[in-house]
Amino acid sequence: MTKNCLPTDYVELRCRSAFSFFEGASTPEDLVQRAQELSHATLSLVDRNGLYGAPRFFRAAKKSGIRAITGASLEVRDEILGVDKQGHQVIDLLVASNRGYKNLSMLVTRAQHRAPKGKAYATLSDLEEYAPDLIACVPSHVNLTSQFLKQMQRLFPKKTWIGISRNKDRAQDFINRRSQSLANHVDLPIFAMGDVRYARPNGRRVLDAFTCLRNKVTLNQAGRFLLSNGDYHLNTLEDNIQRFSDHPDWIFATRDISEQCNFNMERLGYKFPDFPSPNGSENHTWLRTLTFQGAYKRYKNNLTSRTLNQLEHELFVIKKLNLSGYFLIVHDITRFSRENNILCQGRGSAANSAVCYALGITAVDPIGMELLFERFLSEERGEWPDIDIDLPSGNQRERVLQYVFEKYGPSGAAMTSTMICYKFKSAIREMGKVLNINKLLLNDISRALSDAPERNDPCERNKYLEKKIYQTKLPSIKLLLELVDQVIGLPRHLGQHTGGIVISSGRLDSIVPIEPARMGNRSVIQWDKDDCSHLGLIKIDLLGLGMFNALEKTLSLVRKYYSQEIDLSQIPQDDSKTYKMIQNGDTIGVFQIESRAQMATLPRIRPKCFYDLVVQIGIIRPGPITGKMVHPYINRRSGREPVSYSHPILEPILQRTLGIPIFQEQILKISIVAAGLTGGEAEEVRRAMGFKTPTEQMTKIEGTLRSGMLNNGISKGACEEILHDIRAFAMYGFPESHSASFALIAYASAYLRAHYPAAFLVGMLNSYPLGFYSPATLLKDAERHGVKVFSIDVTKSNWDCSLESSPNRESGPSVRLGLRYVNKLTRKTVDRIIAERQKLQFLDLADFVSRVSANDNELFTLAELGALESIHENQKKRRGTLWQVAALEKDTHSLLSGIYEHTDKFPLDNMTQLEETLADYRNSGMTVGPHIMAHLRTSLNEKGITPLIEIQNFPDGCNVRAAGHIIVRQQPTSAKGVCFLTLEDETGIISGTLGREIFSEIRSVLNSTTICEIEGSVRNLNGVVAIKIEDLRSITLEATLPKSHDYH
Repeated sequence: MTKNCLPTDYVELRCRSAFSFFEGASTPEDLVQRAQELSHATLSLVDRNGLYGAPRFFRAAKKSGIRAITGASLEVRDEILGVDKQGHQVIDLLVASNRGYKNLSMLVTRAQHRAPKGKAYATLSDLEEYAPDLIACVPSHVNLTSQFLKQMQRLFPKKTWIGISRNKDRAQDFINRRSQSLANHVDLPIFAMGDVRYARPNGRRVLDAFTCLRNKVTLNQAGRFLLSNGDYHLNTLEDNIQRFSDHPDWIFATRDISEQCNFNMERLGYKFPDFPSPNGSENHTWLRTLTFQGAYKRYKNNLTSRTLNQLEHELFVIKKLNLSGYFLIVHDITRFSRENNILCQGRGSAANSAVCYALGITAVDPIGMELLFERFLSEERGEWPDIDIDLPSGNQRERVLQYVFEKYGPSGAAMTSTMICYKFKSAIREMGKVLNINKLLLNDISRALSDAPERNDPCERNKYLEKKIYQTKLPSIKLLLELVDQVIGLPRHLGQHTGGIVISSGRLDSIVPIEPARMGNRSVIQWDKDDCSHLGLIKIDLLGLGMFNALEKTLSLVRKYYSQEIDLSQIPQDDSKTYKMIQNGDTIGVFQIESRAQMATLPRIRPKCFYDLVVQIGIIRPGPITGKMVHPYINRRSGREPVSYSHPILEPILQRTLGIPIFQEQILKISIVAAGLTGGEAEEVRRAMGFKTPTEQMTKIEGTLRSGMLNNGISKGACEEILHDIRAFAMYGFPESHSASFALIAYASAYLRAHYPAAFLVGMLNSYPLGFYSPATLLKDAERHGVKVFSIDVTKSNWDCSLESSPNRESGPSVRLGLRYVNKLTRKTVDRIIAERQKLQFLDLADFVSRVSANDNELFTLAELGALESIHENQKKRRGTLWQVAALEKDTHSLLSGIYEHTDKFPLDNMTQLEETLADYRNSGMTVGPHIMAHLRTSLNEKGITPLIEIQNFPDGCNVRAAGHIIVRQQPTSAKGVCFLTLEDETGIISGTLGREIFSEIRSVLNSTTICEIEGSVRNLNGVVAIKIEDLRSITLEATLPKSHDYH
């Protein structure tokens, strides 16, 4: 070690993390952890083309006591520089101040918008515009030129340096000598750097794998794409001093550069915009006006003192926290939606707010529901609220998003991102590509490991895999599994959040870089929702809800075909037909209560009013199920168990849920009433107990609760019992406000299904995908409820499914399936079909073919589906039409075009009913003909297999054989290895359970079959019937059937 340099004189100024996407192999947190282990006091992160990992790097560094230097690495391209072999130069830009950070963020944004998605570059003019308070560190590389260095000197006077790394690479040594000569030539200082790509030596393998993926080669083909050695990890300070012992000035330069960087990410300068209130009034004055105007409408001019006090209290807190503009902006978004006939509803903790209810943001009356405002917002927490707005998915939601983008400008609003990370299957797939492992073998490994009970324990996992796949002892498989373990959790690429949007009073791109999203007319920031939350960026969630889309379409159809205008806020809340359907568990397609678990408990809980539905939605969740709260609640509701409370003081709080704590709001009320805490303090208790909290802090929290309860005269024994309940409950409680918001949508969808089943079916089919069930199951369920469904017909079907008026008004309209469900049929072809038939009806097949110009695949699909039969009547039907389509001249310029032979003489037999059903499933995913199981019924009857509808009347414990199409497979974590199936036949559906051992034995058979035969015993409890499956066999049928809803 040179005597002139101390270890503290060296600062590592060039680290790249996995957020450099294929150019780094460690998380920012891992780099910081390793830096702490090696006694680094300061570290710089300069990821390629962005600040993706900067927030995580900053948080980890702050926690570890390391000073974080923020920066980014950018490509520079400009005609002045000429075109080198790579087409670009590279520069690392370090942030010297707040101004420098804003400039870097805007520069990265500019660079991202100059290139296709996934690439970025800056020009010299870009650098010139954003150079102030940035430090230019030019890494030594093969294409470095004196011309480029002179330009950097001009743009960053006295703030340009050349970085040289010594990584035991002869080729790099040559490049370094050349760079040193260039530095001397243009009179630029040099600094030492490590060019760190990963935290620890074992990261080299991951970087090599990423290099292969970046260059689309296997490891055997990679050659010189790979770095020459594994020396690109963080080194000790002493080692770095030793490497550059001949140039102490280069080491001191790292400290000099570091001392110029005085930026802290806690001072970003973000500000949420004020709302442009009318007549220049203050935001809070306008919010108050709108709130009371809305409240008088909501409560029909009957504002009680309790309501007035609650509104005043909330407005006081909102003003004190300076949130008036936030509420006005959210209100403005919901106002735009309503004025444009777009369904919208706020949900989540916002439903606890009377102000949100008065403004029309939420639809739940928090005063009537006795909800707690502090669950949403409190003076003690002093943090921004989180309001989620549900909108119809698709075009309607896009209209609202574009309204926000247009209002706040391209640099003032953008979507939040979500970081797509390597998960188990993607890691196996991508690392398998690198190692050139056969795809079939990779699939076998992936499937086998999906079954592994201890997948995250490498030792147990490998033992399990050896039993399943003999090739696991191969070196390549061993290496694959090691790589998979290393890459899981590392970022793959940036994605777009489902609905989070961030807006800013100034330029949002000066706070966080913005880049184009893959979807047109969208832009996305480089940080995810957690990064935004930690750094104080305010996110509004505008979420697309498929059921809202279905409801909107259903209401439009009811208006047109039933001549009824329905306002969902005004539908009867005590409709007997709707509740009877819910109580019977007849809820296929109904929002939130259509799952197997919901259907199994609805007949036992038997909801009779809206709050029962709120409980129903809140209790069938993993938390309450794991917390063993479901059965005690059902037993108390049915009278089999007495209602009791740990202490009489809890009765008013738990009375509506029969003494069983179900909702998060109840823990707040218990803390307030029993322990005397404020609403804000109670929310902090709930949060602390709901997460892993240090023992010391938890002891303090429990001490506060215990002291408060004792002061309120609660005995020590009762205190401990209440504390036990709070501890157990805090981990699984569901928000009551959230459940109430969902219950409103659930009831609306149930009401429409009960009273307008045809319109509801069309709404669901035209909004698919959504919910639990395939279109085929939705269709057959509707048919069982008396809905008439007509097949796809090119002379009558539109793109969407539609209703057709019936001569018999009492039976209601019928459903016509839409051309959207025809496989291989494009929207352009459908538009031509509709446009041509509006001009003149099709005369025959030749006329159709010549006017529509569909391709062969489209024509054959339509013919096999029977969609052309109305313009080509013949005795052989579908096969006859197929024959004629094949014989027609498709070229409209041919002399034979339009020539058509009318004949019923075909050499092919007509399709059987089974063949027609299979053709329907194959070409549209559903059928209006017999269910697939109806075709098998004769042979099933001979085997003694019972139709599913008949099993509903079997007594408990009775042995039974059944068969059906598997439409749902589930294995929730709360079920401890038990697998649940839902089977469907032509008579209905039924649930079945597979114990852990049986499931393990037959899993491969279960997952590879679509139709099965089962044996087992009936479980008939309080009218809920299921089958405990003891054996399952596949029924072989060469068919493409609708996919099941698997393991979600």
